Amino acid sequence: MEIDPIPIGSCSKENQIIYQQWFNYADSDSDGRITGNDAIKFFAMSNLSRQDLKQVWAIADSKRQGYLGFAEFIIAMQLISLAQSGQPITQDLLSSGVELKNLRPPTMDGLDVLMAKKRHKEKEVDSNGGSPLQPSSSSSSWFSSKSTKKVSLSNVTSIIDGLKKLYIQKLRPLEATYRFNDFVSPLLTNSDFEAKPMVMLLGQYSTGKTTFIKHLLKTSYPGAHIGPEPTTDRFVVVMSGPDERSIPGNTVAVQADMPFSGLTSFGTAFLSKFECSQMPHPLLDHITLVDTPGVLSGEKQRTQRAYDFTGVTSWFASKCDLILLLFDPHKLDISDEFKRVISSLRGHDDKIRIVLNKADQVDTQQLMRVYGALMWSLGKVLNTPEVMRVYIGSFNDKPVNDAISGPIGRDLFEKEQDDLLSDLKDIPKKACDRRINEFVKRARAAKIHAYIISHLKKEMPAMMGKAKAQQKLIDNLAAEFGKVQREFHLPPGDFPDVEHFREALSGYNIDKFEKLKPKMIQAVDDMLGYDIPNLLKNFRNPYD
Repeated sequence: MEIDPIPIGSCSKENQIIYQQWFNYADSDSDGRITGNDAIKFFAMSNLSRQDLKQVWAIADSKRQGYLGFAEFIIAMQLISLAQSGQPITQDLLSSGVELKNLRPPTMDGLDVLMAKKRHKEKEVDSNGGSPLQPSSSSSSWFSSKSTKKVSLSNVTSIIDGLKKLYIQKLRPLEATYRFNDFVSPLLTNSDFEAKPMVMLLGQYSTGKTTFIKHLLKTSYPGAHIGPEPTTDRFVVVMSGPDERSIPGNTVAVQADMPFSGLTSFGTAFLSKFECSQMPHPLLDHITLVDTPGVLSGEKQRTQRAYDFTGVTSWFASKCDLILLLFDPHKLDISDEFKRVISSLRGHDDKIRIVLNKADQVDTQQLMRVYGALMWSLGKVLNTPEVMRVYIGSFNDKPVNDAISGPIGRDLFEKEQDDLLSDLKDIPKKACDRRINEFVKRARAAKIHAYIISHLKKEMPAMMGKAKAQQKLIDNLAAEFGKVQREFHLPPGDFPDVEHFREALSGYNIDKFEKLKPKMIQAVDDMLGYDIPNLLKNFRNPYD
C-alpha cells in the first residue's frame, strides 16, 4: 500500500542535488522547512499564475502541516515543471504515469543570479571570521527548559510547533496545578506532538488482526504470531526503524523519542506484555500500527490479566487516529469484556471503523444474515444514533474463496478493500487536523477538571470535620458535578465518568487541592478563542 504521492527516489540524483541547493536557498532561517512566506518569494520566480501556485502548495503540503520539507519541496518543483510545460495541475498528476525520472527542473527566473550573490556573501562572512546564520533552537528543548519565557507565536514554523508552544505556556500550567495528569491523562511530551498517526486493531482472538497487519505490510513483522488459538498475548506497536528488531516494553516506555511514556502508569505487569517491533517499510514511514491481544470471553479476561486491559485500550484510543474493530462471521457474539472495551472508546466514536473479516468463508445468503446479526449486536453496545461504517472482506494474502462467495462476493470484497485502503491512506493527510482536534478536546477536559477540583476544595470546611466532609463529597460526586455544570454553564457530556473519578479521588486529600485561579482559566479560554484560530490562519495555504 503506497501512501506517498511520490517518493524522493523517483527524482534523478542530478536533479536532487539541484533541488537541495534551491531548498537551502529558499529556506531563509535554515531550519529545514519552507514556510508560506519562503514559498511566495521563491515560487514567484516560476512566473506561474497565483491559482496554479495555490494548487501546487495544496498538493505538496497534502498533510497540511503549514510548511514543506525537502520531499514536499521536490513534489512542488516537479509540479511547477509540469505546469510550465502546459500540463494542468491536478491531485493525481504525479501518479498518472508521467515520466518523473528525466523531468527537467523548472525554469526559475533570476534564481542563478540570486544564488551567486548569496554564495559571494557567505564567502565574505567566512573570510571576515563571522558566523553564518544559526538555525533556530529545536522545539524539543522547550519541554526541558526551565525558563517559561514567552516566545511569540510568529516565530514558529509549523502548526505542531505552535501547539507545543501554546501547551507549554498556557495549558500545561493549568494541568499541573489541578493534577490533570493524575486523574485523566499524563502531561504531554515533545514525542506526543511529533508522533506519527496510529491505527489500532481490536477484536476477539483469531479474528485476523495480526494477519491484517501482515496483509497491509505485504510481509511479517518481528515477533508476529498467527494461529487459531489466542496467539498475540501482548500489545505490539509496529513502527518504522532502521532495521528489524523487537524492543521490550520497559525500554520503550522510557525512550524520550517515543510517545509511550504515559504507559508507565499501568505498571510492570503491563509493560512486560508490551513491545515495539521496528522495521524499515514505506507504509510505516507514515503511520504506526498497534496490534492488541485478542479479547477473551467470560471471567478469565478480568481475572487472568494482571493489568487493566480496558484502561490500556482507552489510553491507546485517545492517541490513535483510527480504531479498527475486527469481527469474523463465526464470532459475532460480543463478550462482556469486549463490551467493556468498546464502552471505553467513548468520546472516540469518529475514529471507529468496523471490519467484518474472513467474509469469504460464508456464502452470499449467509453473509447477508451475518451482517444483520453483527449490526444488531453492535447496536446494543455502541450507543450512537449514527450507523457505523462496516467494511466487509477477507483481509489476508490468500485469493478469495470463489467456490463459497461466488463472483458477486469477489467483486464486493475488492470494492470494500479499496474503500478501507483509501480510508487508511487519508490518515496522514488528516493527521494535523486530528492533532488540533485532540488538543482542543484536551484543553476543554482540563478546564472542566479544574472547575471540579476547585469546587470540591471550596466545599471543604475551614477547620473541623474535614474527613467526614470529604467522604460526603465523594459519595455525592454526581450531585457535585451537577452543581459545577450549572454554575459554569458547561455541557454535561463533557464531564468525566463519575465512577472513574471517584476511584481516583479517594486517594487524595481534597483540602490540599488548589482554589480556582481565574487567570489560568482565562489563559486557556484565550488560547481556544484567539491563539489556535490565529495559528491556523497563519499556516493555511499562503495563496489563499
